[in-house]
Amino acid sequence: MNIIDRIKGWFRKGGYALTGNTLRSINDHPKINIDPEELERIERNIREYSGDYPQVKYYNSNGDLKKRKYMHLNIRKLSANVLAGLVFNEQCEIYVSDADENGEETNSFKSAHEFIQHVFEHNKFKKNLADYLEPTFAVGGLSVRPYLGDNGEMEFSWAIANAFYPLRSNSNGISEGVMKSVTTKADGDKLTYYTLLEFHEWEKSETGDDLYVITNELYKSESPGEIGKEVPLEEIYEGLQKQTHIRGLSRPIFNYLKPSGFNNINPHSPLGLGICDNATSTLKDINDTYDQFAWEKRMGQRTVFVDDAVLNTLPDESGAPPKQIFDPDVNVFKSMRMGDKGKVIHDVTHDIRTEQYTSAINQSLRTLEMELKLSVGTFSFDGRSMKTATEIVSENDLTFRTRNEHVYEVEQFIKGLVISVLELAKFYGLYTGPIPSRENIGVDFDDGVFQDRAALLRFYGQAKTFGFIPSTEAIQRIFKVPKETAEEWYDMILKEENAIDPTEIGENAARHMFGQEE
Repeated sequence: MNIIDRIKGWFRKGGYALTGNTLRSINDHPKINIDPEELERIERNIREYSGDYPQVKYYNSNGDLKKRKYMHLNIRKLSANVLAGLVFNEQCEIYVSDADENGEETNSFKSAHEFIQHVFEHNKFKKNLADYLEPTFAVGGLSVRPYLGDNGEMEFSWAIANAFYPLRSNSNGISEGVMKSVTTKADGDKLTYYTLLEFHEWEKSETGDDLYVITNELYKSESPGEIGKEVPLEEIYEGLQKQTHIRGLSRPIFNYLKPSGFNNINPHSPLGLGICDNATSTLKDINDTYDQFAWEKRMGQRTVFVDDAVLNTLPDESGAPPKQIFDPDVNVFKSMRMGDKGKVIHDVTHDIRTEQYTSAINQSLRTLEMELKLSVGTFSFDGRSMKTATEIVSENDLTFRTRNEHVYEVEQFIKGLVISVLELAKFYGLYTGPIPSRENIGVDFDDGVFQDRAALLRFYGQAKTFGFIPSTEAIQRIFKVPKETAEEWYDMILKEENAIDPTEIGENAARHMFGQEE
């Protein structure tokens, strides 16, 4: 081995691709080792979610091989959309307690709650999360990371399952990973694809502390299916640092969300499954049945036997090229020798089998509901209305229980993102207060359509009356706020109840809503 090969080997062992090396796929990178079947599963999910199916090949009446569009029902998108709408909406409220670890109020320049509300509002977080939950459930994962933008504001970078790759994980989640983003640059009719790989890793500093390292690598290719050759970052990202070191973090900056449930397809993978990944055969059955139904409607499924002599093309007497008698796209005519005395054309058409196809698709939809753990009647192909949220709750519906499983995952994801935003903001000096624990962060998913707040109030009110539950605990459970916020509300209630003058009660309420007068 010569000296050049040794140097290349050192770089590969160190985990860095040399400038000029070509990566055909993401797994060609020395740091990344994802099961190829997992990558193919994610890409298949993307194709089905976007409705990208190969064309159907068939032979027409003249025996020519033709192609047509595959007609399908995008159940992967529909089911993900239904579940995403049940799990999260923009009325969700996020509360962050401003108490430190000892429960004492802090006097930071800007409270954690105010800072998070500003960052989330600036990034339209609720709307974006509501939009991104659909591909999360359809494809199998979502990654979000905060970063400091050029405008001095905290920004969010979003990546669905095909743009995030884990590097290290354990039972508590993914601790190291890679986020991928692709930029297209046009030069005339030529397109160039730039792929930025952003590595998030941990390493020990000289003092023994955990140091968070972000490494950027840029690759250039003329093919969308290839990562390409590594090029300098300055080629399109002027001012972007090759490496950034961050101290004082307790967790990764990126936050990974996956649908609830275990990855039974690849038990050793930390990546999540799309909600339809265990129902691919049912999806195919639904789509194949619908494709046959759509084609039968279009062609009328007419079957006409014609004498084979009719299908022949004869040259024109004037010498012009022969003309085809039938439309080359039509497959309803069948050639058959009928004899001199037989009919030249014999129509054996049957009625379109609407009821049979509808029944078959509905039966497959019932199977799909079972596989997705959704209640019977969630989907329908015959125009029947879906169940309302009130019916779902009153029947202790399976859909409601499945929805709650996913709500827990989204809640933990939001809490992790809040901590990441505050820790990163503190590193850059945008926030100076303490970092709350998960227990000090509350997420109210606005379950008004699923839970009767009046019924909850009566239930916990009676429990409080008989001494079964503290008032602050009742406030927490009804309004989904952190413990410190519930205690603050309870103190305000006691002060209002102890106030003798009704005017003082109104003034206290006004001061709470509008603040002190200048």
